[in-house]
Amino acid sequence: MRRDDHVLVSTRLIALVIIPFLVGAFVILYCFPRHSARLFAWPIKPTMTSMMLASAYLGGAYFFVRALWERHWSAIKTGFLSVALFASLLGVATGVHWNVFSHHRVTFWIWATLYFTTPFLVFGAWLANRRVAGVPAPDELRLGTSARWIIGTIGLLALVQGLIMFVTPGLVILFWPWSLAALSCRVIGAIFCLGGSGLAVFTDSRWSTVELLLQVEMIMVTLMLVAAVRAVPEFDPHKALTWLLGGGFIAILAGSVYLWVVMTARARRRSVPGQSGESEDAGLLKGMTRTPRGTVDLMHPHIRPQGDGGCAR
Repeated sequence: MRRDDHVLVSTRLIALVIIPFLVGAFVILYCFPRHSARLFAWPIKPTMTSMMLASAYLGGAYFFVRALWERHWSAIKTGFLSVALFASLLGVATGVHWNVFSHHRVTFWIWATLYFTTPFLVFGAWLANRRVAGVPAPDELRLGTSARWIIGTIGLLALVQGLIMFVTPGLVILFWPWSLAALSCRVIGAIFCLGGSGLAVFTDSRWSTVELLLQVEMIMVTLMLVAAVRAVPEFDPHKALTWLLGGGFIAILAGSVYLWVVMTARARRRSVPGQSGESEDAGLLKGMTRTPRGTVDLMHPHIRPQGDGGCAR
């Protein structure tokens, strides 16, 4: 099998199947967060939890849409692992909190089917596509050391927080900015675990492997911040985590936008045809001057230009 880093057709098909469900769930939970008991797999309260889950869904939908036409597996490989972990945790949470769900609703059976099968499908796609993964080129644009450590550290913290929320929801609920049930706490923990994808920069710091994930993160965090504004009355201003979480999300979004602007500019400069060649040409022209008889090479003045009476005698 050729190892040219292409995306398998089976991988694209999985992405195509998942997208409609993510978009549908986003519309229900973000546009109608107060009606989750009637429209979704289980009644989610308060609305901030609904909209936070919806934010993750739209970010995921964007990721899979991009996967449909992405040419290089390296650009989406880390995202597939993160989705597999997220779906696995929600599958476990579904089993643990089975009685909380609305079994009489179609949306519950869609939810259960997705989270009992998606972990295997997505992880299987990741394993299959690994066989055609290409070798990184030595001249690819890469993150700097500081950016790599910042992204990796944030990824580690997000993963640790997500696992703590999933394993010990009773402990986290006491300090959380808005009211949570055990199932909701585990769901939000799974969302935080998506941030663990940042750890991948320690093994692959190419901008091409980070670019899409950064876009997904900016979409998710922006939607979460908008949701926080919509759900301000649901927050407890007396809890320190309210301000830490809000400030942290704003800082992450600002830092992500800055990194995006800087790295995109660098990538654009690299993609300009002949830019390096123009610099070399400019250096060469420093040794050239124009005379009425033609161009004279000052580095080799004994060589006379040809034509227009310039033939050597």
